[in-house]
Amino acid sequence: MEELYATVRGRVQGVGFRYFVVQKALAIGLRGYTRNESNGDVEVVAQGPRPALEQLLMLLRQGPSEADVQKVQTAWREPTEHFSGFHIRW
Repeated sequence: MEELYATVRGRVQGVGFRYFVVQKALAIGLRGYTRNESNGDVEVVAQGPRPALEQLLMLLRQGPSEADVQKVQTAWREPTEHFSGFHIRW
């Protein structure tokens, strides 16, 4: 079990990005959350096996069709909190 922390930059708010993340993360069996940041970025914290996390990372770089992802900053770390499901945080 690993944790992926990602900050997604670009046109990622107001385009359904968080809902896209939740749908994709749940489909590949990950746990965690996503939320909008006040500076226009989207934060993603996902936990699961490394191959599934790498799959999510690939999807984050694409985003939904309305998004324009400019950059995804990532950090790999040990899980510090245990999540159930994958949710949008406000």
